[in-house]
Amino acid sequence: MTDNTIKIAYLYEDLMNTYGDSGDVKVVSYLLAKQGYKTQVDNISLDEEFDANDYDFIFFGGGQDFEQTVVAKDLPRHKDTLEEYVNSGNPMLCICGGYQLMGDYYKTNSGVTIKGLGILPLHTVFKADKRMIGDTRYMTEWGEVKAFENHSGQTYFDNTDKLHPFGTMIEGYGNNPQDKVEGLRYKNLIGSYSHGPLLKNVNVGNAIVKMILQRHKERTNNEVQSV
Repeated sequence: MTDNTIKIAYLYEDLMNTYGDSGDVKVVSYLLAKQGYKTQVDNISLDEEFDANDYDFIFFGGGQDFEQTVVAKDLPRHKDTLEEYVNSGNPMLCICGGYQLMGDYYKTNSGVTIKGLGILPLHTVFKADKRMIGDTRYMTEWGEVKAFENHSGQTYFDNTDKLHPFGTMIEGYGNNPQDKVEGLRYKNLIGSYSHGPLLKNVNVGNAIVKMILQRHKERTNNEVQSV
């Protein structure tokens, strides 16, 4: 494999891909191709081995309650490698269900608690009387984002010193109706409820590509030094 190949891990692509979330990976691949890079996208699904340190970017899309329950049973195998990857400041994008599962738990409409990875101090509660659906607009550090949300899960931060919002709402709901913020930013991990896909907003796509290229440079340098 040459140094111009970017390695992307798509977690549970076959189960976590609502509202065209795979489009985010396609946008990243397109933006990288414009800069002369090839991409290798690996689908990491049930029972498959995975070492986050082998990758330059990790994507985790959204899914319905049933798919999230299935994924949540398999996901704990990867907690240590994902936690190391995230805490080292490497780029990861988590959309909707993937965002929720990085937190402590998700309580479903039936009252069942789906345990998350606990990497991020947040929790999500399904509230059937408040479905948050429609177009969204919010402001991020990279400018305005326009997207689409469709969720009844309301997400709350349990440690506001550690977690910061990805954006401030202009239109729509975001994490929940009360806080007026969308998603989260923790180091170089971004969590979001934005479908559409999110990275059709190329201001955010280009910012993530910059993170990916920095990670790729560091990873390939480390591989050379270890030979």
